[in-house]
Amino acid sequence: MDRKNFAFDKVNYMLLAIGMVVIIIGFVLMSGGESTTSAYDPSIFSARRIKVAPVVCLVGFLSIIYAIIRKPKE
Repeated sequence: MDRKNFAFDKVNYMLLAIGMVVIIIGFVLMSGGESTTSAYDPSIFSARRIKVAPVVCLVGFLSIIYAIIRKPKE
């Protein structure tokens, strides 16, 4: 097959994969701890879950957008 028929090149796919891994890491950082009606867990409001994890997910989504928009070199 001719390489000019593909929309993405190897770098685009690598950036997409890296972005997906960063998003998964962000969601893992958000997980954990729960509050029920009988027990309150204040760790649900930790800085890691409220500030760090959303920023990590945002970076992952932005890198995926960049990977999609990036034009492969010919």
